[in-house]
Amino acid sequence: MDALPTPPARWELYRLLAEPVRLRLLALAAEEELAIGELAELLQEGQPNVSRHVAPLKKAGVVSVRRHGTRVLVRLAEGAESDPVVADGLAAGRALCGEDGSLSRVAEVVAQRDASAREFFGSARVAEEMDPASLPRELPAYLTALAPLIAERGLAVDAGTGAGFLLEVLGPLFERVIAVDREPIQLEVARQRARLRGYDNVEFVCDTYDGRELAKVVRGLGGADVVFASRVLHHAPKPSLALAALGELLRPGGALIVLDYEAHEDETLRDEQADLWLGFEASELEGLARRAGLTEVSVRRIPRERCGSGPDRAVSWQCLVARREKREPKNLAIGSGRRR
Repeated sequence: MDALPTPPARWELYRLLAEPVRLRLLALAAEEELAIGELAELLQEGQPNVSRHVAPLKKAGVVSVRRHGTRVLVRLAEGAESDPVVADGLAAGRALCGEDGSLSRVAEVVAQRDASAREFFGSARVAEEMDPASLPRELPAYLTALAPLIAERGLAVDAGTGAGFLLEVLGPLFERVIAVDREPIQLEVARQRARLRGYDNVEFVCDTYDGRELAKVVRGLGGADVVFASRVLHHAPKPSLALAALGELLRPGGALIVLDYEAHEDETLRDEQADLWLGFEASELEGLARRAGLTEVSVRRIPRERCGSGPDRAVSWQCLVARREKREPKNLAIGSGRRR
């Protein structure tokens, strides 16, 4: 940080502002914070000469100077205009800049700052590199920015995390995430993903979604705000019991979100992806959720265009959202750990 300048003697300030280039420079710096190169363009002076004029103005405390990378930016010092000598100099400088037209060109010079950006992003080469079908690589940063807008984001459970694809969404949004899968090889891939992204808020549990270890961890944290089960239910031997077990991981008032397929007849998914069930009717999902004691049940269809290009791209997806009652029945305990 620069040391505070020593106020100059009055006669020195008069002498400092007796130079027309400095008067014009002062007026331009009062209009907008400008780089040395921009001031040189407006003043029709060389940059070294502009820098020589800026130095004594800075020393006198009339202008403030800051570095931004290799650029040096100059602006009128805060409160400088309250000095009657500086105010008089500014009036003279503005008159001079009005005569030569430099004051009216400040906005034009500032607008030129993004000329290189416009040229870069408007080039055909950059346009060719922009694949409209791909998700942005910086998606985790966008989600991190959105996280504070979510009211209930203390704990999320990713039931059946697999390779951890859903962690790309949950990791940035929730303060804590429990990723559970019964296959160690899948969990290791998910761990690597979390490590690469810096998701140190994710805890991994090798268990089933109705297992005692998972129930113990979630119970110790007071239950989950949200439990996600993405394409898990169609692998469950008994979907009704699976939904009930997932619901028991929620805290009172917490939400269960189930992503799964609409009913279909694509037998290849049974053969190639080990699917037990060929999707579900929306009414069937709603019934399963209500029988599990969940409330505020709704099912929405997800447009196929948003469901990726994997082996299940030919089937339609749907999303079940339901909540655990805020007032718990006396015979229902979070995370009982019962095997079903």
